[in-house]
Amino acid sequence: MNTLDSLYFIGCGSPEQRSAQQGQVTSQGMGFKAYNLLRMADLGLPVPPAFVLGTAWCADETSRERASHLDTWQAGLAALQTRQGQTLGDPRRPLLLSVRSGAPVSMPGMMETLLNIGLCDATVPGFLRQTGNPRLVWDSYRRLVASYGEVVAGLDAQVFEAETLALAAGRDERDLDFSELRELTRRYLAVYEQGAGHAFPQDPHRQLVQAIQAVMASWQSDKACEYRRVNQLSDSMGTAVTVQTMVFGNAGGRSGAGVGFTRDPATGEPRLWVDFLFNAQGEDVVSGRRSAHGSDELATVLPAAWQALQDAARQLEHALMDMQDIEFTVQEGQLYMLQTRHGKRTPQAAARIALDMLDEGLITPEVARARTEGLDAGVLASRRVVSPDGEPLTPLAHAATACTGVAIGEIVLDQERAKARQADGAAFILVRRDAETSDIAALESAQGLLTQRGARTSHASVVARQLGKVCLVGCGELQLDESGRSIRIGDTVLQEGDTMTLDGNAGAIYQGVVNTVQEVPADLLARLAKLSSAPLALN
Repeated sequence: MNTLDSLYFIGCGSPEQRSAQQGQVTSQGMGFKAYNLLRMADLGLPVPPAFVLGTAWCADETSRERASHLDTWQAGLAALQTRQGQTLGDPRRPLLLSVRSGAPVSMPGMMETLLNIGLCDATVPGFLRQTGNPRLVWDSYRRLVASYGEVVAGLDAQVFEAETLALAAGRDERDLDFSELRELTRRYLAVYEQGAGHAFPQDPHRQLVQAIQAVMASWQSDKACEYRRVNQLSDSMGTAVTVQTMVFGNAGGRSGAGVGFTRDPATGEPRLWVDFLFNAQGEDVVSGRRSAHGSDELATVLPAAWQALQDAARQLEHALMDMQDIEFTVQEGQLYMLQTRHGKRTPQAAARIALDMLDEGLITPEVARARTEGLDAGVLASRRVVSPDGEPLTPLAHAATACTGVAIGEIVLDQERAKARQADGAAFILVRRDAETSDIAALESAQGLLTQRGARTSHASVVARQLGKVCLVGCGELQLDESGRSIRIGDTVLQEGDTMTLDGNAGAIYQGVVNTVQEVPADLLARLAKLSSAPLALN
């Protein structure tokens, strides 16, 4: 394998290096995530510079091992350092990096990501001088220790979360000041050493090597293999590894991380559909461990960033001719684009988006026909909750809707129970504390998903939508008692095995079985009929 043939440059590198990759760039070789990063950069959108190890490096164990060698990616690292005027491990001007996966097809949340690579005791002072923001410095360092411990050292995330809960005493971790985050980092370092049997690595180059190894290895993780089985994807595709300069959504009140869709993925409505967390990094939103909110606050607090996001969404739809699923960071009011891909959507949304884009002139009638093929009345029909006596129904609680529809089934609290109930032919709803992608096997056979925490755009929510499962997330009134095999919603306690109803259309949760009616979207079907009867264009 020729190293330069499988090393790609985004927003960095010499003219000769960038010229050498022209004509060689494909989503198969570069991975779809990195391929679209390059396309966004070429469109002039704000993309942090990166280099990419292509999917060929994931072909076998020997190639994966070579991918982690310094000489394999030294040219990429040098290009980033030149572009940024910073050096990995430099105590005065340290370069900090993210390391991300990316297969030739979208596999949301199935492989690993590591952020803030390059922070260590020696580079903390330099990062502090660069930013003048001690809270950012210590928040980023403690995040690195925890994620590195989980992904690289194989430690349970709960050991770090326990330290956070003990120190925060019920407060949101975003409310901790820099001295508390410094103390939390020290606790994390001690927990890491105790659990891993060695100290957290203080050599940034070693951090980068092991991060690349971990991302490559995550191609063979149980959840990634299960996702490929469910979606009939080849194991031979492999993942690319994108090494990208960091931008910081955790830099304060004018910063944050967001995930969204350029149109509503449930209904197809032509509006930005965004979850955003202020003073947070991207994993806070997509991991499923935090509840995020919609876009109203972002538009109010940072109107220039919101306008830039709207402009970017329109530009992407015109260039890529489809609804996009985007990830972005805002650092001190400046928007940075971190990902775009064709968004997962419900059948109803697929039909409306194709028809609307045809009307807008973004796609041809032939493309619209192809995208709506098979979307007939049976596929587009949906259930709606109704009251038998006309009186308003009283839900137990409400939650954010990640995927519409109605799901009725018995409560199941873990994958083992889900497997057993599936074997018995039972209809069930998976109820979890967090929206985790590791639940994909249980989610595949469930009627729906309900979570205490998580965002509409978390990776697990995206997978649920792709599987056509009703999904409600971030139900603050929901409490789980795994040992007692029960849940509490408000004042109501339900046991595992009890029946519940999820109304994804209204975001409502009901005890027991609720009456429903089947509805067919007459207006949408009429538009589809008009499309199918229109004459084909002549070649």
